[in-house]
Amino acid sequence: MSCGNSSEVDCAAVLAQIQEYLHRELDEEALTLVHDHLVSCGPCLSEYGLEQVLRELIHRSCSCTPAPDRLRLSIVSLLSGFRFDGAPS
Repeated sequence: MSCGNSSEVDCAAVLAQIQEYLHRELDEEALTLVHDHLVSCGPCLSEYGLEQVLRELIHRSCSCTPAPDRLRLSIVSLLSGFRFDGAPS
């Protein structure tokens, strides 16, 4: 996708970082570059808006009901069999 603006960052690079931008996982320089691009690029801003709405919908839909204790214990049991690097112990 291209917005036609002469921006420092191209649309593909911005869209590849949308999730990190949403979660504020980028360094300050990258946050500023993505933000500045979104301000000037309607198509990327629309995509960002869709991602934000989807994130909020998932958060609302999934954060209401805690996992059953039996499921939690099963997951903890499975995870305790793995070393930190993810290889089975």
